[in-house]
Formats: sequence, structure tokens, C-alpha cells
Amino acid sequence: MDYFKRIQGAIQFIEDRLQEELDITAIASAACFSAFHFQRLFQAISGFSVHQYIRRRRLSEAAVLLKETGRTVLDIAVAFQYGSQEAFTRAFESQFGITPAKYRKESVPLRLQDKVNFLDYQQHAEGELNMNRPEIIDLDAIRIIGYEYRTTLQEEQYFEEIPRFYGEFGSNGLFLKIPGRAAPELAYGIACEFRDDGRFSFVIGEEVHEFTDNLEPGFVCYEIPKGKYAAFRVDGSAQNTRKYIYGTWLPNSNYERREGPDFEVTDVLKSSPEAISMVIYIPIE
Repeated sequence: MDYFKRIQGAIQFIEDRLQEELDITAIASAACFSAFHFQRLFQAISGFSVHQYIRRRRLSEAAVLLKETGRTVLDIAVAFQYGSQEAFTRAFESQFGITPAKYRKESVPLRLQDKVNFLDYQQHAEGELNMNRPEIIDLDAIRIIGYEYRTTLQEEQYFEEIPRFYGEFGSNGLFLKIPGRAAPELAYGIACEFRDDGRFSFVIGEEVHEFTDNLEPGFVCYEIPKGKYAAFRVDGSAQNTRKYIYGTWLPNSNYERREGPDFEVTDVLKSSPEAISMVIYIPIE
């Protein structure tokens, strides 16, 4: 199925309900995606989050009503799902640098957020498609014991936090607390336990021969499911590779992302602060 057309269908769903309460699960369902995966795709392709887009569109349409109608500021605020005139005024001024009342009185041009057309993104992405083609492989299940961290897609917080997680994992010697290590030269980072609000777990650990119940607090057992994966060798930064995977390659590929975790494998012996040897795996069908 065409990812861009599906996301555009979700955009129309949003447009039809700008003055109604919007639920991310319902928006994602309009595009036939899970809530988490939809948010990740939307952000990777457009560069801003679903929530940011909705807020910008509502405030932009509110600005039009301020100029073209005599409706009160409070009436417009409530129409666009703000609980009070004060909350609306703060959001409007944060977005445009001017209060609603002052904007209504003065001739000040605003940079409004128009309805996004994801088909325009599709044309741009096709030019970048050859950047990093993956290897398509079938993997057996892999047993991992690792330390569980929590992060979120919101404001791309995970881009900043995941490198810090790796730093804490290494500097605190947490890898030494993993029993039955099968391949100490390889570090696994697993994105899993996805939640509708964008939160997810990131488990850093190593492959083990067997699971055990005798783990220190914070450690978990996790089995990476067997199946087909697209394997991307990181060339540069892992963050840019992740953006490429979800913003360019996957939407333009003939594959659908199936349920399951993303994970990355770092060859510790071949890596340095200047150059990391990492492969990122995405479950596909």
C-alpha cells in the first residue's frame, strides 16, 4: 500500500475534525497504521510531530477566523479545543509572536500552517532513495538480556537520550552484570514496548545462551523474534540512518513494517567515538 496516500488520508481526517477532539489512535487508524508507527513515519517524513501539526493548523485556522469574523476570542478558543481564552492566547502568542487581540486589531502578516500534502514529500524522497539500500535477511530468534530505559518520540527526545543510555550502560559497567554472555563483542539496542502516546522502551544488552530469573533490578529478558528484516549499515550517524529508514526508504519500498521491535547491533571492537560499526534491523513483510 502507498504510505504517502495513506498518511494523506489521515491528514484529511484531521482537517475534517480540527474543531473536534482528536485522538491519535483514531487518526492512525484512518491511515491503517498503529498509533506509534504512524507518529514515527509522520515525524520522519515531515520533520515535525503529529501534535505539532494539529496545533499549528488549529491556530492558523483560528487566525483566519479572528480576521474574517466577529466571533469572540473565547468562542474561537473553545471551538479549537482550548480550555480557556488564556490557554489559547498563550499558544497563539507562542506560535506567532503576537496575541490574538492584537493580531485582530493590527495588519500583521503571519506565517500560517497550510494543509500538508504528503505527495509532495514523496517526490522529494524519491531522489534520496539510493542513499543506503538495506540487505534483506531472515533471522532466527535471538535471546537478549539487557537494561531497560524509557524514552519517547515526542520532540525527538529519543535522539538525544539513546546515545546517553549507551554511555551510562558502558560507564556503569552494566554489561558485566549480564549472566551467560554469548557474544560480548556485540551490543544490542532494542526499541520495543511501543505506546500510543509515543513512549517506548529501549533495551541495551547482549545475546545470552539462556534466560535466567536471577537478574538485578532494571534488567530484562527479551527475545528478538525470528523473521524477515531489512538490515541497514550505519554510514555516519545512527540518527540520520533512522530518519532515512522511516522518512525515505520504507515509504518508498515494497515492504510493510510488521509487528515487532527495531533493533541495532554495534560491533564494539570495531567501533570508536569517531566511527561506529552498527547495523539497524527493521522487521518487514
